[in-house]
Amino acid sequence: MTTLLESLPHRHVVTLPAEPSAVRLARQTAEQVLTEWGVNAGHATVGPALLILGELVTNSIRHAVPPSDQVTIVFAVGANCLAFAVHDRRPHQPRLCDAGAGNPGGGLATVMKLTTGLGGTAVVRGDGDGRGKSIWITLPLGPPYATTQGRRQA
Repeated sequence: MTTLLESLPHRHVVTLPAEPSAVRLARQTAEQVLTEWGVNAGHATVGPALLILGELVTNSIRHAVPPSDQVTIVFAVGANCLAFAVHDRRPHQPRLCDAGAGNPGGGLATVMKLTTGLGGTAVVRGDGDGRGKSIWITLPLGPPYATTQGRRQA
């Protein structure tokens, strides 16, 4: 993941209190930084990415408090990739699986369905101290990704 992040020139990190307003603030922050980075708000990946982000932040608030009193979100974008992570200090690492016969739905099933439907990936990474984790989502960001630098236009 470090190599991927190094190849993504735009990065932003925000830490929010683990309370319901964090979902709205995380989505607003994502919309703002994506716009600042020149990502077309109408791009087919943006809407589902915001849904995934909202679901991950909601899950973090529901399941990680306590011990985690805050949630940290990392956003990164490159010419062909959008990545973000939601981090909390609950050590439990959930299993990421698609909705199916054995898993009828719910938060992470929805996250996986949207992520894989877009051709993306999801991974859970534990903290080095074993006391927290991040769920990383990586989504392809092909055309029409409009940038202010003029690399691609919608």
